This record gives sequence, structure tokens and C-alpha cells, in this order.
Amino acid sequence: MERPERPSYAQIVTIVRPRDVPKRKHFDTEEGQGVLLHAVAHIEYSAIDLALDSAYRFRNMPHGYYADWIEVAHDEVRHFRMLDALMRRIGVRYGDYPVHTSLFDAGRKSGGDILERMAVVPRYLEANGLDANPKIIQKLKSYPSTPMLEAISEALGIILEEEIDHVTKGDRWFRYVCDKRDLDPGVYFEIIERFYPGMEKRNFQLNVEARRAAGFACDELKRMGAKKCE
Repeated sequence: MERPERPSYAQIVTIVRPRDVPKRKHFDTEEGQGVLLHAVAHIEYSAIDLALDSAYRFRNMPHGYYADWIEVAHDEVRHFRMLDALMRRIGVRYGDYPVHTSLFDAGRKSGGDILERMAVVPRYLEANGLDANPKIIQKLKSYPSTPMLEAISEALGIILEEEIDHVTKGDRWFRYVCDKRDLDPGVYFEIIERFYPGMEKRNFQLNVEARRAAGFACDELKRMGAKKCE
């Protein structure tokens, strides 16, 4: 199936290298809040495309597979709109800051095999969001409370809870394909190492509770560096 060469947002935003994207900091300022909201909104926008692509690209799967990814896309649209509304409160529009294409690139590279797609996008990239999101919320709460900071924290909390379900869906279909191909789910680590070399050597700070709720096994999480898992 033909793969898109450019992301759908290419005509809306300025695309730069990941290292050139504005740093997320100073959340007690409108500029810092705008950068943060824009970055998360871009993740959600990219996730819409990835969910729809996962539904369209891979054929001959059970009906539930397609229902799951259409539902995920619907959630991501709602997340983007929620963040867009917050950006507009401080005069920011999607496209005001440059973005990178890391999620689009990951989707394109994993587009040839449904097992790779389920491993790379929901089980790796989206699961990493389960780790990062609480840290951002904690940082926001370290500042003196304002209505805007509270609104951003609330939005991120909603996204966190619903992203657990998205990772769960990815985990379900990853394991489904493993079963169909008579593969041990541990193949996940081989796949991720091909896409992101050195992954197992990184010092992850895992959200064990959220990852367990999303389907990760304790042996997987301990292999990733979790000290405790029940």
C-alpha cells in the first residue's frame, strides 16, 4: 500500500529537527504554557493520523481491530480540540511553533508490518507518554496555582487516563498477531531495538501502575528497569 511521503500537517506548521523544537519550560508564563500546549497538541494531532492509518493500512483483521483504532482516532481528535481551546485562551494557534515529524516517521517506518506498528506506536511511543505525562503534571503543580495551570493539569490528566486505554488496545492486537504467528511476545524487545537501538540500556522512569493497567507484564517492566512490579 502506498505510504504518504509527508504528514497531513505539513502545510500548517513549520517542520524542524527534534532538537530545534522549542524547549518546554517556564510553565508559569504564557509563553511556556503555549509551548507546552502546542507540543502536546502536536502529539495528539500526529496520533490522529497514526490511528486512522493503522485502521486503513492493515487488512484482514477482526472487526474489533478497526473499531478500536477508529475509537482511538476519535479520542485523539477530542484531545486535540481540548488543547486547542486552551491554546486559544492565551492567544496561541496550532502552527505558531515549529514541530518535528518523529511520530510520522515512526508510523511510516512501521507501516509494512502490523506487528511492528503495534509494537512501535502504542506499545513503545504511546506507552512512553504514560511515563512522561505525570512528570509534567507534577511540574505544573510545583508552581503557584492559577486557573490556567489547573486547566492544563486537568487536560493532561484526562489524556493520561484515556491513553492507558489506547496502549491497552495496542497491547491486545500486538499479542493477537504474536499468537497468530506463533511468536513469543518477547519479540517486542527485538522490534524496538531495531527501531530504537540501545533502548534497553536507557534509564527509564516507568509509570509501572499505568503500564500494568495497559497490559505490560511484570517481567517486561523489570527488563525495562522497574524495581518493583506486582
